[in-house]
Amino acid sequence: MAAELVDPRALPPPPSGAHPVRIAGRYGLLVVAAVVVAFPIYVAVAVSIQPSDRLLRFPAVLIPGDLRLDTFERAFTQARLGRYLVNSAVVSLVITAGQLVTSILAAYAFAYLRFPAKRVLFVAFIATLMVPSEVTIVANYETVQRLGWLDSYQGLTVPFLATAFGTFLLRQSFLQVPRDLRDAAALDGYGHWGFLAGVAVPLARPMIAALGVFSFLLSWNQYLWPLLITNDDAYRTVQIGLKALASTNIDQLNVIMAGTVIAALPIFALLVLFQRQLIRGLTSGAVKG
Repeated sequence: MAAELVDPRALPPPPSGAHPVRIAGRYGLLVVAAVVVAFPIYVAVAVSIQPSDRLLRFPAVLIPGDLRLDTFERAFTQARLGRYLVNSAVVSLVITAGQLVTSILAAYAFAYLRFPAKRVLFVAFIATLMVPSEVTIVANYETVQRLGWLDSYQGLTVPFLATAFGTFLLRQSFLQVPRDLRDAAALDGYGHWGFLAGVAVPLARPMIAALGVFSFLLSWNQYLWPLLITNDDAYRTVQIGLKALASTNIDQLNVIMAGTVIAALPIFALLVLFQRQLIRGLTSGAVKG
């Protein structure tokens, strides 16, 4: 049977979201947002590779001319960034690992276990998010001092090994796991540990990866707490080194920016490596159906 001819005018209009003007507008907004985000990074790199006298002109010259790559070596040497970068890496990795472990276990307990006053405890747990870290810093300092953990990795890491934010985030992710999977795992003889390791954690990997990235970023950028409990340079972190570099090179803006770029390189590498997991974690549960 021959196919009937269809009048193109009788076809439904294309979806409004596919209109070329709207598509162009969306890409335009993305370009503007990318420029706003990337411009400070460009300024930092451009300043770090130019001579100081060129930066002191008015208006400032942000287009690199005479490149000076020796500023990175000077910043790395003067601020002793090698040792500080190692300290920051150790502290950030320990804190990230501790927060992931404690958040996974606490989130699983709040999501699947039954115990008295569960809701009350969860509300009290989440209420700690409303308490600024500055409120507890004196009590934490006194505790660390009594334990003899000043100038130590324990003092830098132990107070931050648990986070209510991570527990809340992963609990919400665990609650999205279908109940049928839990029942099927129970019928197959899986206990809580088996279900946690074999089902819950693999399904929540995007959210766990996103939490790991956030924890590492926050730990890497800590300044007040490491400055407060460390006096020995052997335990100080990179943020303290950058502050010392800025204090001793007030008129050497290129050296300061070079140190900032060096300190930011691990963060950029982390974001590039885990960008997919981060996006998946942020969009997890955003679409239902």
